[in-house]
Amino acid sequence: MEQKRVVAVFDFDGTLTTKDTFVEFIRFARGQWHFLFGFLLHSPFIALMKLRLYPNWKCKQRVFSFFFRGMDAKVFRQLCEQFSERIEVFKRTSVLEIFQQYVSDGAKVYVVSASVDEWIAPFCRKYGIDNVIGTKIEIDSNGALTGRFSTRNCYGPEKVCRFMEAEPDRKAYTLYAYGDSRGDREIIELADKGFWV
Repeated sequence: MEQKRVVAVFDFDGTLTTKDTFVEFIRFARGQWHFLFGFLLHSPFIALMKLRLYPNWKCKQRVFSFFFRGMDAKVFRQLCEQFSERIEVFKRTSVLEIFQQYVSDGAKVYVVSASVDEWIAPFCRKYGIDNVIGTKIEIDSNGALTGRFSTRNCYGPEKVCRFMEAEPDRKAYTLYAYGDSRGDREIIELADKGFWV
C-alpha cells in the first residue's frame, strides 16, 4: 500500500508568532501615535466585534482601510518586506522548530492565516515556504490600495475553503494542523491530527 504524503498547515498569528501581526504591522507601518489614534477611533467597532455583534471581517476591513486606503501598492509591499525582520523579534521559536522539521522531512507545508498574505509571505520565504494563504488586498487601476479585501477574510471556515482549493484530494494525504484560536477550529477539525499551541 502506497504511503500517503504528509501535508502540514500552520496558522500564523499566535502560532508561529507570539503577537497579532495585523496589529503589529499597523504599528510598524504607521507609527505609534497614528496607531493609537486609529484604534481609539475604531474602539466601538472592535468592542462589538469582541462581543460577536459586528462581523470580524467588516471590523478588520474598516480598520485596515483607515490606515492604508490610497497607499501606493509598491510602498505597501516595501513595508511588508521590511516588517519581516520585525516578526523575528516575536516569532514563536518552539513551533517554528516543528514547522522547520516538516520542511526538512519533505512535507508540503502551508501557512494559512487571516492576516494579509503580503506581510506574512516574506517571513515564510526565509524559512523555505512559498505556500502562503491569507487575506488578499484590493488594488485599484492606479496601483493604490482601495482599503478593501479582494478575498474573504481567511478565518474559520474560510481557512478550510481556501486550503481545500489548494489541496482538494483530501484522501491523498495525511493532514497535520496547528493553531491557537477559535479562527483555527475548523482547519484543526479537518486534520487527521490537530494541535493547539
